Formats: sequence, structure tokens, C-alpha cells
Amino acid sequence: MMETSKAIETLAGGSFEAPSGTSRHAEADGKIVGTNIWKIYGADPRSALDAITQEGLDKETVFERFDCVVGVADVSFSVKAGEIFCIMGLSGSGKSTLVRHINRLIQPTAGRILVDGEDIAKKNADELRALRAEKIGMVFQNMALFPHRSVRNNVAYGLEIRGISKKERFAVADEKLGLVQLAGWGERYPVELSGGMQQRVGLARALAADPDILLMDEPFSALDPLIRRQLQDEFIQLAGVLKKTTVFITHDLDEAMRLGDRIAIMKDGRFVQVGTPEDIVMEPVDDYVAEFVKGISKLKLVHAHAVMRPVEAYVAGAADVPLDQCPTARADDDLNTLIDIAGDGRKPVVLVDGDGGRVGVVTMQDLLRGIQGAK
Repeated sequence: MMETSKAIETLAGGSFEAPSGTSRHAEADGKIVGTNIWKIYGADPRSALDAITQEGLDKETVFERFDCVVGVADVSFSVKAGEIFCIMGLSGSGKSTLVRHINRLIQPTAGRILVDGEDIAKKNADELRALRAEKIGMVFQNMALFPHRSVRNNVAYGLEIRGISKKERFAVADEKLGLVQLAGWGERYPVELSGGMQQRVGLARALAADPDILLMDEPFSALDPLIRRQLQDEFIQLAGVLKKTTVFITHDLDEAMRLGDRIAIMKDGRFVQVGTPEDIVMEPVDDYVAEFVKGISKLKLVHAHAVMRPVEAYVAGAADVPLDQCPTARADDDLNTLIDIAGDGRKPVVLVDGDGGRVGVVTMQDLLRGIQGAK
């Protein structure tokens, strides 16, 4: 117990040194930066961590020897301002545990989280409350709306706690309800709303505080597929307007691919691969990731630049179709667009930049390779 107390004291001071053998993540960039985050549950997490780093123990051995569970294992990441960063993994992979470190709902066993360059482990209780109330909004799968409060009062609740006048907080609530397509529903009660509508209320409540950061923990996963896709579309539109920095947790790879600027695939508490949707479907790092993405349609995820060949290589191949007779496209057009442009595929598609200069060529072979998803 003494060792555990020392570990907690070290965390409170924010001065824990990363275990040897781990690399510190660059902290210069990023709205949110996590460095060597560990979360181990049990009576003596520090001893378990020491054994992991010194002996390379796996999760099962840690449980057997220390009766400790490894929730997050040496995760480092950086989320840019305005980015949607999706963390995707199966149940028990550690994704929900990790996201709760960002607003310090969970205290790490080791490592640190910076928000706007500030170490949140060093914030006192008042500063932490302000961080959660004003800078970071969280949307859960179960919204836990107050059943005795109207929709408007639910959305305005956070502003009420901050002492904002009734007139002002209701005006903000109505504005946010309009953003989530619930204008006119302010006087209703949660019981009168569908599941999808309740989820919109939860999102409006998070937006009412105008936070810089949104943490979204599987907010759409309990909904029917059609409603879930509709809310995904609405969220994409909102994200384009509001530019909130978002960490989005999901177990649905299709959802991650639709929403994420970048995706982190998590397994056994660790990040297996981090990259754009295109990176992940075109270059999975191992069989685990490849198994995830094998059923994903590449048509709207992979872009022309990922499958093009140099103009010189096409010309050197003694091509029998002059390039000035070929259709053209942009390097950032997706495969779906290229297929439409290519027509019957007898002529390659020439990729051009904004000035009309040729930057590459995509043949039918290249298109098929892109659809298969392997470089």
C-alpha cells in the first residue's frame, strides 16, 4: 500500500518519468497530447508497471502475479486543433478508459495528458471543474438526461450551474437545439423523444458550453443503423461548421472511417496503428488490422494519389494512348470518382494539379489495385 500511495503522490505532482524503453511523444504540436499513458487497475499498480517494463510481462501474467488489470498500456498520441480523432477497438480494448483520461475522470497510473500545453494532473479541484465545464464537453452512449427537466432545461443545465441568467442560457439552448435539428422541441420532455432525438439533446448539451474539445464515447452505437447513419451525417456537417477538436470512440470501423480525419486502432490497451482511413485500408500494419479492414469498401476512402504511377513511368512503358487524349482528374479524387471518369477503362486517367500540370497517371490496373486495397 505504501508504494501505491507514493505512485498517487507522484501523479498528483505530474512528475512521473516515463518507464525506460518508451519514447516520449513530441509535445510541441497538438491540442491534446498524451505521453506514455498507462492505466493499471488493482491494489499495487506501480509494482505491476515496474514488472511490465522490466520483464516484458503480458496482460495475463500481470493478472496472475499481481491481481492487476492493464487497461491502457504505454499509449502516446497527439490530436490537432479541429481534428476528428477516432479511437476504434473491440470491447475491452481500452478505448473508453483512455478517453476518460483527457478530462481526468480517470487518473493515469503513469504518463501525462496536456490540453493546450497544460498538464491536467497539476490542476486543482476548481481548475479541473472549470476545464470540464468550459473547455471539454463529453457525450456518452447513455445520455442520462434529467427526466423531470424539459429538453431546453437539459441543454441549459451546464450554463445554469455556471450562474448564467435564465434568459441567456435558454437562448443558447435554443440555438444549439437548432444546430442538432431539434428546433421547436425545447418544451418537450426526454420521455417524448426517440433514442436518436435524445442523443441529439445530449450533443446540444455538450455544445451549449461552447467547449474547444468534444469527447464522444460511442454516442451512436445503441441506435438503429438508419438513425445512426443519419446522426453521423449530421455530425459531419456540424464538425465542418464548428471545427471542434473531437476524440470519438467507436467499435464500428465503418463509423470510424466515415468520421475520422485519423484513426487509432486499439488492442489490449495499446495503439496498433494510427493513420488516415486511406493509410489504414491501403497499408495495414499487421494481420489484426488487415482482418478489420478487409470488408471495407475502398471506393470513397482511397484517393487517386495513392494508386497513381508517375507520368514518366507510363510514357516509358510505350503506352499506345497519347495523354492529351485521356480524361483528367485531380489527385484527391476518390476511386469512385475515378471509375466514373475512366468510363470503359480503355484510356488511363491523367491526374492534374490546379494549374493543369500532369502529376500522375491511373490505369485500369491501378484502379483495380486500389479497390483491392493493397499497394
